[in-house]
Amino acid sequence: MALIMDLFFYALIFLSVYVQIFFLVTFLENRKKIIVREGAIKLDHYPAVTIAVPCWNEEATVYKTVRSLLALNYPKDKLKIFLIDDGSTDGTYRVIKRFEKYSNITVFQKENGGGKHSALNFALSKLKTNFFSCLDADSFADSESLVRIMSYFAFDPMVMAVAPSVTVSSAGNMIQRAQQAEYCMGVYTKKMLGFLGAINVTPGPLTVFRKKVFDDLGPYRHGHNTEDMEIAYRMQKNDYKIEHCNDAYVYTNTPATIKKLYKQRLRWIYGFINNTIDYRSVLFQKKYGNFALFTLPTGVISILAISYLFGGIIYNLFKSLYSKFIQFKTVGFSLSSPKFDFDWFFVNTQSSVFLVIFIYALVAFAIIFGQWMSERKWKISLNMIYFFVIFRLIAPFWLLKAIYNTILKRKPDWR
Repeated sequence: MALIMDLFFYALIFLSVYVQIFFLVTFLENRKKIIVREGAIKLDHYPAVTIAVPCWNEEATVYKTVRSLLALNYPKDKLKIFLIDDGSTDGTYRVIKRFEKYSNITVFQKENGGGKHSALNFALSKLKTNFFSCLDADSFADSESLVRIMSYFAFDPMVMAVAPSVTVSSAGNMIQRAQQAEYCMGVYTKKMLGFLGAINVTPGPLTVFRKKVFDDLGPYRHGHNTEDMEIAYRMQKNDYKIEHCNDAYVYTNTPATIKKLYKQRLRWIYGFINNTIDYRSVLFQKKYGNFALFTLPTGVISILAISYLFGGIIYNLFKSLYSKFIQFKTVGFSLSSPKFDFDWFFVNTQSSVFLVIFIYALVAFAIIFGQWMSERKWKISLNMIYFFVIFRLIAPFWLLKAIYNTILKRKPDWR
Protein backbone atom coordinates (compact mmCIF):
# COMPACT_ATOMS: atom_id res chain seq x y z
CA MET A 1 0.00 0.00 0.00
CA ALA A 2 2.85 2.38 0.87
CA LEU A 3 4.43 1.73 -2.53
CA ILE A 4 1.19 2.60 -4.32
CA MET A 5 0.87 5.83 -2.35
CA ASP A 6 4.48 6.77 -3.14
CA LEU A 7 3.94 6.11 -6.83
CA PHE A 8 0.81 8.25 -6.78
CA PHE A 9 2.67 11.03 -4.98
CA TYR A 10 5.54 11.04 -7.46
CA ALA A 11 3.10 10.95 -10.38
CA LEU A 12 1.39 14.09 -9.04
CA ILE A 13 4.74 15.80 -8.49
CA PHE A 14 5.82 14.92 -12.04
CA LEU A 15 2.58 16.26 -13.54
CA SER A 16 2.83 19.46 -11.49
CA VAL A 17 6.40 20.02 -12.73
CA TYR A 18 5.29 19.23 -16.28
CA VAL A 19 2.53 21.86 -16.16
CA GLN A 20 4.86 24.59 -14.92
CA ILE A 21 7.55 23.67 -17.46
CA PHE A 22 4.92 23.67 -20.21
CA PHE A 23 3.93 27.22 -19.24
CA LEU A 24 7.59 28.27 -19.12
CA VAL A 25 8.32 26.83 -22.58
CA THR A 26 5.19 28.56 -23.92
CA PHE A 27 6.44 31.82 -22.45
CA LEU A 28 9.93 31.42 -23.95
CA GLU A 29 8.47 30.65 -27.37
CA ASN A 30 6.09 33.62 -27.34
CA ARG A 31 7.83 36.22 -25.14
CA LYS A 32 8.39 38.61 -28.05
CA LYS A 33 4.64 38.70 -28.67
CA ILE A 34 3.94 40.01 -25.18
CA ILE A 35 3.63 43.77 -25.58
CA VAL A 36 2.75 46.24 -22.84
CA ARG A 37 1.61 49.44 -24.52
CA GLU A 38 1.97 52.79 -22.79
CA GLY A 39 -0.52 55.61 -23.19
CA ALA A 40 -3.34 55.98 -25.68
CA ILE A 41 -3.62 54.05 -28.94
CA LYS A 42 -5.82 54.72 -31.96
CA LEU A 43 -7.83 52.36 -34.12
CA ASP A 44 -8.57 52.79 -37.82
CA HIS A 45 -12.15 51.86 -37.07
CA TYR A 46 -14.12 51.98 -33.81
CA PRO A 47 -16.88 49.35 -33.76
CA ALA A 48 -19.94 50.04 -31.59
CA VAL A 49 -19.79 48.23 -28.26
CA THR A 50 -22.43 47.65 -25.58
CA ILE A 51 -21.26 47.15 -21.99
CA ALA A 52 -23.79 45.81 -19.49
CA VAL A 53 -23.39 46.35 -15.75
CA PRO A 54 -25.55 43.82 -13.87
CA CYS A 55 -26.17 45.01 -10.32
CA TRP A 56 -27.46 43.13 -7.32
CA ASN A 57 -27.03 45.02 -4.04
CA GLU A 58 -24.00 46.95 -5.28
CA GLU A 59 -24.93 50.34 -3.82
CA ALA A 60 -21.45 50.84 -2.36
CA THR A 61 -19.41 50.25 -5.54
CA VAL A 62 -21.54 50.71 -8.66
CA TYR A 63 -21.07 54.50 -8.85
CA LYS A 64 -17.30 54.15 -9.22
CA THR A 65 -17.82 51.34 -11.74
CA VAL A 66 -19.99 53.47 -14.01
CA ARG A 67 -17.66 56.46 -13.69
CA SER A 68 -14.80 54.26 -14.92
CA LEU A 69 -16.87 53.36 -18.01
CA LEU A 70 -17.64 57.00 -18.72
CA ALA A 71 -13.90 57.72 -18.56
CA LEU A 72 -13.03 55.11 -21.20
CA ASN A 73 -10.94 56.39 -24.08
CA TYR A 74 -13.50 55.34 -26.67
CA PRO A 75 -15.86 57.43 -28.84
CA LYS A 76 -18.99 58.07 -26.80
CA ASP A 77 -21.26 57.61 -29.82
CA LYS A 78 -19.79 54.11 -30.23
CA LEU A 79 -20.18 53.10 -26.59
CA LYS A 80 -23.55 52.02 -25.16
CA ILE A 81 -23.88 51.29 -21.44
CA PHE A 82 -26.72 49.25 -19.92
CA LEU A 83 -27.15 49.53 -16.15
CA ILE A 84 -29.35 46.67 -14.95
CA ASP A 85 -30.72 46.51 -11.43
CA ASP A 86 -31.34 42.79 -10.95
CA GLY A 87 -33.87 42.97 -8.11
CA SER A 88 -31.63 44.71 -5.58
CA THR A 89 -32.93 45.19 -2.04
CA ASP A 90 -30.65 48.14 -1.20
CA GLY A 91 -30.21 51.55 -2.84
CA THR A 92 -28.55 50.31 -6.02
CA TYR A 93 -31.36 51.44 -8.34
CA ARG A 94 -31.35 54.91 -6.79
CA VAL A 95 -27.62 55.21 -7.50
CA ILE A 96 -27.75 54.08 -11.14
CA LYS A 97 -30.82 56.27 -11.88
CA ARG A 98 -28.49 59.25 -11.47
CA PHE A 99 -26.77 58.26 -14.74
CA GLU A 100 -29.87 58.45 -16.93
CA LYS A 101 -28.87 61.97 -17.97
CA TYR A 102 -26.06 60.53 -20.13
CA SER A 103 -27.21 59.90 -23.68
CA ASN A 104 -25.29 56.65 -24.05
CA ILE A 105 -26.55 55.13 -20.78
CA THR A 106 -29.81 53.22 -20.39
CA VAL A 107 -31.05 52.15 -16.96
CA PHE A 108 -33.17 49.03 -16.49
CA GLN A 109 -34.85 47.43 -13.50
CA LYS A 110 -35.93 43.79 -13.45
CA GLU A 111 -36.90 41.08 -11.01
CA ASN A 112 -34.06 38.94 -9.76
CA GLY A 113 -33.56 36.04 -12.13
CA GLY A 114 -31.60 33.67 -9.92
CA GLY A 115 -28.15 34.55 -11.16
CA LYS A 116 -26.08 37.06 -13.10
CA HIS A 117 -26.71 35.15 -16.31
CA SER A 118 -30.35 36.31 -16.37
CA ALA A 119 -29.32 40.00 -16.20
CA LEU A 120 -26.80 39.45 -19.00
CA ASN A 121 -29.40 37.71 -21.14
CA PHE A 122 -31.76 40.62 -20.50
CA ALA A 123 -29.05 42.91 -21.84
CA LEU A 124 -28.54 40.66 -24.87
CA SER A 125 -32.26 40.95 -25.66
CA LYS A 126 -31.78 44.73 -25.97
CA LEU A 127 -28.50 44.51 -27.89
CA LYS A 128 -28.13 46.47 -31.14
CA THR A 129 -24.33 46.50 -31.53
CA ASN A 130 -22.02 43.83 -32.95
CA PHE A 131 -19.91 43.67 -29.79
CA PHE A 132 -21.02 42.96 -26.25
CA SER A 133 -19.32 43.07 -22.86
CA CYS A 134 -20.15 43.33 -19.20
CA LEU A 135 -18.43 44.85 -16.21
CA ASP A 136 -19.11 43.56 -12.72
CA ALA A 137 -20.46 46.26 -10.44
CA ASP A 138 -17.52 45.84 -8.06
CA SER A 139 -14.88 46.33 -10.76
CA PHE A 140 -13.35 49.36 -12.46
CA ALA A 141 -11.94 49.65 -15.97
CA ASP A 142 -8.71 51.40 -16.86
CA SER A 143 -9.38 54.22 -19.34
CA GLU A 144 -7.34 52.50 -22.09
CA SER A 145 -8.69 48.98 -21.51
CA LEU A 146 -11.50 48.89 -24.07
CA VAL A 147 -9.59 50.34 -27.02
CA ARG A 148 -6.74 47.88 -26.39
CA ILE A 149 -9.16 44.97 -26.29
CA MET A 150 -10.84 46.09 -29.51
CA SER A 151 -7.45 46.22 -31.27
CA TYR A 152 -7.37 42.41 -31.09
CA PHE A 153 -10.61 42.16 -33.05
CA ALA A 154 -9.26 44.57 -35.66
CA PHE A 155 -6.11 42.48 -36.05
CA ASP A 156 -7.79 39.08 -36.41
CA PRO A 157 -11.37 38.61 -37.70
CA MET A 158 -11.39 35.06 -36.31
CA VAL A 159 -11.16 36.31 -32.71
CA MET A 160 -14.55 35.87 -31.05
CA ALA A 161 -13.79 37.05 -27.51
CA VAL A 162 -10.99 38.95 -25.76
CA ALA A 163 -10.41 38.86 -22.00
CA PRO A 164 -8.55 41.59 -20.06
CA SER A 165 -6.02 41.37 -17.24
CA VAL A 166 -7.95 41.43 -13.98
CA THR A 167 -6.00 42.71 -10.99
CA VAL A 168 -6.74 43.69 -7.40
CA SER A 169 -8.15 47.19 -6.91
CA SER A 170 -6.74 47.68 -3.42
CA ALA A 171 -5.05 45.35 -0.97
CA GLY A 172 -5.70 46.46 2.59
CA ASN A 173 -4.69 43.35 4.50
CA MET A 174 -2.73 40.10 4.17
CA ILE A 175 -5.71 38.22 2.70
CA GLN A 176 -6.06 40.73 -0.12
CA ARG A 177 -2.31 40.99 -0.65
CA ALA A 178 -2.16 37.21 -1.06
CA GLN A 179 -4.87 37.53 -3.70
CA GLN A 180 -2.91 40.31 -5.37
CA ALA A 181 -0.06 37.86 -5.97
CA GLU A 182 -2.54 35.23 -7.13
CA TYR A 183 -4.15 37.62 -9.62
CA CYS A 184 -0.71 38.52 -11.00
CA MET A 185 -0.04 34.83 -11.56
CA GLY A 186 -3.47 34.62 -13.20
CA VAL A 187 -2.49 37.31 -15.72
CA TYR A 188 0.59 35.29 -16.69
CA THR A 189 -1.36 32.02 -16.85
CA LYS A 190 -4.21 33.52 -18.90
CA LYS A 191 -1.74 34.93 -21.43
CA MET A 192 -0.01 31.57 -21.80
CA LEU A 193 -3.38 29.84 -22.24
CA GLY A 194 -4.21 32.46 -24.86
CA PHE A 195 -1.10 31.51 -26.81
CA LEU A 196 -2.19 27.87 -26.53
CA GLY A 197 -5.77 28.57 -27.60
CA ALA A 198 -6.91 27.06 -24.32
CA ILE A 199 -8.57 29.79 -22.21
CA ASN A 200 -11.31 28.30 -20.00
CA VAL A 201 -12.82 31.45 -18.43
CA THR A 202 -14.01 34.69 -20.02
CA PRO A 203 -14.14 36.74 -16.80
CA GLY A 204 -17.06 39.01 -15.98
CA PRO A 205 -14.93 42.15 -15.77
CA LEU A 206 -14.89 43.50 -19.35
CA THR A 207 -14.41 40.44 -21.55
CA VAL A 208 -15.67 41.57 -24.98
CA PHE A 209 -17.54 39.19 -27.32
CA ARG A 210 -18.64 39.39 -30.89
CA LYS A 211 -22.44 39.26 -31.03
CA LYS A 212 -22.01 36.30 -33.37
CA VAL A 213 -21.05 34.14 -30.37
CA PHE A 214 -24.52 34.47 -28.85
CA ASP A 215 -26.30 34.38 -32.21
CA ASP A 216 -24.63 31.04 -32.99
CA LEU A 217 -24.31 29.40 -29.57
CA GLY A 218 -27.23 30.88 -27.67
CA PRO A 219 -27.36 33.12 -24.58
CA TYR A 220 -25.64 32.74 -21.23
CA ARG A 221 -26.48 29.75 -19.06
CA HIS A 222 -26.48 29.44 -15.29
CA GLY A 223 -23.30 27.37 -15.49
CA HIS A 224 -23.39 26.48 -11.77
CA ASN A 225 -23.14 30.18 -10.89
CA THR A 226 -20.09 30.52 -13.14
CA GLU A 227 -21.63 31.66 -16.42
CA ASP A 228 -18.33 33.22 -17.51
CA MET A 229 -16.71 29.78 -17.37
CA GLU A 230 -19.56 27.93 -19.07
CA ILE A 231 -19.63 30.25 -22.09
CA ALA A 232 -15.86 29.79 -22.51
CA TYR A 233 -16.29 26.00 -22.41
CA ARG A 234 -19.05 26.26 -25.02
CA MET A 235 -16.90 28.45 -27.24
CA GLN A 236 -13.94 26.09 -27.00
CA LYS A 237 -16.14 23.13 -27.85
CA ASN A 238 -17.28 24.96 -30.98
CA ASP A 239 -13.79 26.13 -31.96
CA TYR A 240 -14.39 29.84 -31.28
CA LYS A 241 -11.15 31.71 -30.70
CA ILE A 242 -10.59 33.44 -27.34
CA GLU A 243 -7.68 35.84 -26.82
CA HIS A 244 -6.20 37.58 -23.80
CA CYS A 245 -5.20 41.26 -23.91
CA ASN A 246 -2.54 41.48 -21.22
CA ASP A 247 -2.30 45.29 -21.22
CA ALA A 248 -6.04 45.92 -20.82
CA TYR A 249 -6.40 46.42 -17.08
CA VAL A 250 -9.52 45.95 -14.98
CA TYR A 251 -9.39 46.38 -11.21
CA THR A 252 -11.69 44.40 -8.96
CA ASN A 253 -12.54 44.39 -5.28
CA THR A 254 -11.50 41.19 -3.53
CA PRO A 255 -12.70 39.46 -0.33
CA ALA A 256 -11.14 40.98 2.77
CA THR A 257 -11.80 38.08 5.14
CA ILE A 258 -11.08 34.36 5.15
CA LYS A 259 -14.82 33.61 5.27
CA LYS A 260 -15.62 35.69 2.19
CA LEU A 261 -12.61 34.35 0.30
CA TYR A 262 -13.64 30.80 1.17
CA LYS A 263 -17.20 31.32 -0.14
CA GLN A 264 -15.98 32.93 -3.37
CA ARG A 265 -13.43 30.21 -4.14
CA LEU A 266 -15.84 27.45 -3.20
CA ARG A 267 -18.20 28.78 -5.87
CA TRP A 268 -15.39 29.02 -8.43
CA ILE A 269 -14.03 25.51 -7.81
CA TYR A 270 -17.54 24.05 -7.67
CA GLY A 271 -18.21 25.72 -11.02
CA PHE A 272 -15.00 24.30 -12.52
CA ILE A 273 -15.75 20.78 -11.34
CA ASN A 274 -19.34 20.77 -12.51
CA ASN A 275 -18.76 22.56 -15.82
CA THR A 276 -16.01 20.05 -16.53
CA ILE A 277 -18.42 17.23 -15.73
CA ASP A 278 -21.00 18.81 -18.06
CA TYR A 279 -18.39 19.03 -20.84
CA ARG A 280 -16.61 15.78 -20.02
CA SER A 281 -17.08 14.62 -23.62
CA VAL A 282 -14.33 17.03 -24.75
CA LEU A 283 -11.69 15.72 -22.31
CA PHE A 284 -8.62 14.30 -24.07
CA GLN A 285 -10.27 14.74 -27.48
CA LYS A 286 -7.60 15.96 -29.88
CA LYS A 287 -10.04 17.91 -32.05
CA TYR A 288 -10.68 20.30 -29.15
CA GLY A 289 -7.00 21.20 -28.94
CA ASN A 290 -5.08 22.26 -25.87
CA PHE A 291 -8.28 23.14 -24.03
CA ALA A 292 -9.14 19.42 -23.88
CA LEU A 293 -5.59 18.08 -23.75
CA PHE A 294 -4.04 20.54 -21.31
CA THR A 295 -6.30 23.10 -19.57
CA LEU A 296 -9.01 20.78 -18.25
CA PRO A 297 -6.66 17.92 -17.27
CA THR A 298 -4.40 20.44 -15.52
CA GLY A 299 -7.32 21.68 -13.42
CA VAL A 300 -8.33 18.16 -12.49
CA ILE A 301 -4.75 17.24 -11.61
CA SER A 302 -4.40 20.34 -9.43
CA ILE A 303 -7.50 19.41 -7.44
CA LEU A 304 -6.28 15.83 -6.99
CA ALA A 305 -2.77 16.93 -6.04
CA ILE A 306 -3.84 19.50 -3.44
CA SER A 307 -6.45 17.15 -1.95
CA TYR A 308 -3.94 14.29 -1.77
CA LEU A 309 -1.16 16.39 -0.26
CA PHE A 310 -3.53 17.90 2.29
CA GLY A 311 -4.71 14.41 3.21
CA GLY A 312 -1.09 13.37 3.61
CA ILE A 313 -0.40 16.31 5.92
CA ILE A 314 -3.38 15.44 8.12
CA TYR A 315 -2.39 11.76 8.17
CA ASN A 316 1.22 12.52 9.13
CA LEU A 317 0.05 14.97 11.80
CA PHE A 318 -2.15 12.40 13.49
CA LYS A 319 0.55 9.76 13.06
CA SER A 320 3.07 12.05 14.79
CA LEU A 321 0.63 12.87 17.59
CA TYR A 322 -0.12 9.19 18.09
CA SER A 323 3.60 8.42 18.21
CA LYS A 324 4.10 11.12 20.88
CA PHE A 325 1.15 9.75 22.81
CA ILE A 326 2.69 6.24 22.84
CA GLN A 327 6.03 7.72 23.88
CA PHE A 328 4.41 9.64 26.73
CA LYS A 329 2.47 6.59 27.83
CA THR A 330 5.63 4.46 27.82
CA VAL A 331 8.26 6.71 29.40
CA GLY A 332 6.17 9.45 30.93
CA PHE A 333 6.49 13.21 30.58
CA SER A 334 9.81 14.92 31.22
CA LEU A 335 10.30 18.59 32.16
CA SER A 336 14.00 18.45 31.43
CA SER A 337 15.25 21.07 29.01
CA PRO A 338 15.00 19.85 25.43
CA LYS A 339 18.08 19.93 23.22
CA PHE A 340 17.99 21.66 19.86
CA ASP A 341 21.23 20.40 18.34
CA PHE A 342 21.18 20.74 14.54
CA ASP A 343 22.69 18.08 12.31
CA TRP A 344 22.70 18.27 8.50
CA PHE A 345 22.22 14.49 8.51
CA PHE A 346 18.54 15.02 9.31
CA VAL A 347 17.87 17.43 6.43
CA ASN A 348 15.49 15.84 3.93
CA THR A 349 17.39 15.41 0.66
CA GLN A 350 14.84 13.31 -1.19
CA SER A 351 14.35 14.25 -4.84
CA SER A 352 10.70 15.08 -4.18
CA VAL A 353 11.74 17.95 -1.90
CA PHE A 354 13.85 19.54 -4.63
CA LEU A 355 11.04 19.05 -7.15
CA VAL A 356 8.60 20.84 -4.85
CA ILE A 357 11.10 23.69 -4.41
CA PHE A 358 11.47 23.82 -8.19
CA ILE A 359 7.67 24.07 -8.61
CA TYR A 360 7.53 26.94 -6.11
CA ALA A 361 10.32 28.72 -8.00
CA LEU A 362 8.37 28.46 -11.26
CA VAL A 363 5.20 29.70 -9.55
CA ALA A 364 7.21 32.63 -8.16
CA PHE A 365 8.39 33.41 -11.70
CA ALA A 366 4.76 33.36 -12.90
CA ILE A 367 3.79 35.83 -10.17
CA ILE A 368 6.70 38.18 -10.88
CA PHE A 369 6.19 38.20 -14.63
CA GLY A 370 2.42 38.50 -14.25
CA GLN A 371 3.08 41.49 -12.02
CA TRP A 372 5.11 43.09 -14.78
CA MET A 373 2.29 42.55 -17.27
CA SER A 374 -0.39 43.87 -14.90
CA GLU A 375 1.46 46.56 -12.92
CA ARG A 376 4.32 47.34 -15.32
CA LYS A 377 7.00 46.84 -12.70
CA TRP A 378 9.33 44.15 -11.46
CA LYS A 379 9.55 43.44 -7.75
CA ILE A 380 9.59 40.70 -5.16
CA SER A 381 7.20 41.56 -2.35
CA LEU A 382 5.74 39.99 0.77
CA ASN A 383 2.57 39.37 -1.25
CA MET A 384 4.20 36.26 -2.65
CA ILE A 385 4.94 34.91 0.82
CA TYR A 386 1.38 35.65 1.92
CA PHE A 387 0.10 33.81 -1.13
CA PHE A 388 2.19 30.68 -0.55
CA VAL A 389 1.32 30.50 3.15
CA ILE A 390 -2.37 31.48 3.12
CA PHE A 391 -3.42 29.54 0.02
CA ARG A 392 -1.47 26.45 1.06
CA LEU A 393 -3.36 26.43 4.37
CA ILE A 394 -6.84 27.35 3.15
CA ALA A 395 -7.20 26.19 -0.47
CA PRO A 396 -7.56 22.48 0.42
CA PHE A 397 -10.67 23.28 2.47
CA TRP A 398 -12.63 24.88 -0.38
CA LEU A 399 -11.38 22.21 -2.79
CA LEU A 400 -12.56 19.37 -0.57
CA LYS A 401 -15.83 21.18 0.17
CA ALA A 402 -16.44 21.67 -3.56
CA ILE A 403 -15.89 17.95 -4.15
CA TYR A 404 -18.19 17.15 -1.23
CA ASN A 405 -20.91 19.49 -2.56
CA THR A 406 -20.60 17.98 -6.02
CA ILE A 407 -21.02 14.45 -4.71
CA LEU A 408 -24.07 15.42 -2.64
CA LYS A 409 -25.36 17.85 -5.32
CA ARG A 410 -25.32 20.81 -2.92
CA LYS A 411 -25.04 24.20 -4.59
CA PRO A 412 -22.86 26.78 -2.79
CA ASP A 413 -24.26 30.21 -1.98
CA TRP A 414 -23.53 33.09 -4.35
CA ARG A 415 -22.16 35.22 -1.48
